[in-house]
Amino acid sequence: MAYKITDDCIKCGACAEGCPVECISEGDDKFVINPDECIECGACADTCPVGAPVKDE
Repeated sequence: MAYKITDDCIKCGACAEGCPVECISEGDDKFVINPDECIECGACADTCPVGAPVKDE
């Protein structure tokens, strides 16, 4: 299952910088993850200061 970014996102960009496959982009209100490109590595969750990326179950 891919990761998704919750509304806790503060739009700092740490998740996008940490993503090895560059599947995270800036959305209107928060960063968003392309689920078709996400490899479920968890790098985004590890770098986020507020824990916004979570597994989309």
